Amino acid sequence: MEEVVYYNDLFDCYGELLTDKQREYFIDYYQNNLSLSEMAINYDVSRNAIHKQLKKIIEILENYEVKLAIISKNNKIMDLIKSLNDDKLLSEIERIIEG
Repeated sequence: MEEVVYYNDLFDCYGELLTDKQREYFIDYYQNNLSLSEMAINYDVSRNAIHKQLKKIIEILENYEVKLAIISKNNKIMDLIKSLNDDKLLSEIERIIEG
């Protein structure tokens, strides 16, 4: 389950860098909980083709995180923020980060 949460975090951060088809596959499998067989039927491709594409998508997302480390940096920043004792400053920083 933690793996799926991590993949969704990667997707939230880097998903716009994927192709439209890659985003559709990711969303169907990891967010809509479709099986490989259901996706194969929907996209009129083999189950194996879906599986390979999902593996490739995860590799791409993980590669972005290795190179850019946005999620890792964000987590470190959030840990530092949580250790602040100034509630006003903490809430202001959280407001800025969450946009």
